Amino acid sequence: ASVVAIDNKIEQAMDLVKNHLMYAVREEVEILKEQIKELAEKNNQLERENYLLKNLASPEQLEKFQ
Repeated sequence: ASVVAIDNKIEQAMDLVKNHLMYAVREEVEILKEQIKELAEKNNQLERENYLLKNLASPEQLEKFQ
């Protein structure tokens, strides 16, 4: 009977640890999703700026970057 009680306590402790880990992972995933979204937006902005600057640059200026 005491072995069963110990097994139950171990199982409860493992469930608690699992729940805490899952919560922490979900929280981290949400943070990373937001960072990915922000970086994608920044990347799009920089691509638009790059396109505009390339179109405004002279051939001599473009040669310097190649």
